[in-house]
Amino acid sequence: MTTRLQRQIEYYRARAPEYDEWFYRKGRYDRGPAHTKQWQREVGIVRRQLHSGARCEHILELAPGTGIWTQELAQLGERVRALDASPEMIAINRAKLAADHVDYELCDLFQWQPQRQVDMVFFGFWLSHVPADKLSGFLRAVRTALKPGGRLFLVDSLAPDSSNPRAGTQSLGADRQQRQLKDGRQYEIVKIYYEPRALSAILREHGFNITAQATQNFFLYADGVRSA
Repeated sequence: MTTRLQRQIEYYRARAPEYDEWFYRKGRYDRGPAHTKQWQREVGIVRRQLHSGARCEHILELAPGTGIWTQELAQLGERVRALDASPEMIAINRAKLAADHVDYELCDLFQWQPQRQVDMVFFGFWLSHVPADKLSGFLRAVRTALKPGGRLFLVDSLAPDSSNPRAGTQSLGADRQQRQLKDGRQYEIVKIYYEPRALSAILREHGFNITAQATQNFFLYADGVRSA
């Protein structure tokens, strides 16, 4: 498992320059105007839910990647602290935002233990990469990082339609995928898709008052608080 997680970090380091193509539906991820319009509509649903919360003092973002959601959090928090295992992702994020109130830290989230409590924790497209045997430990750390009543928000991918698979992706079973970069390099990563009801139950078991929801086609998201 350790080797697989190390390879997963290597994958996201190597993927950093092309990551935004996936989110913005460009290049090999462009499936036409109708698809892109629907994708953007569903991104808007998640974004509006995120911005429905009040501004707060301290936000912690885990696995911020290229800054797609960091730029939203920067509008919500007086200070944002972003932890990622990829220096390449951090470099892109930092350059994109150029924000004095966003701090970055290189961190392996499978080794992370919070040292302070914050008002909000956010992670996007990360939970699905956490192996099942590390999920409880990770969620305990998230709960520890949050003040009682602090906000937890996450967004991730719904399982894709099997008739329309993601470019460069091959399923290797219930919790694994093989991903191929544009240059042909291949990596095996952890990928676990959750359904809203099951994820809601998991989060509640770990001390969050929260309900997961799904958009029509693409996204799973949850917005709630740490229980007292």
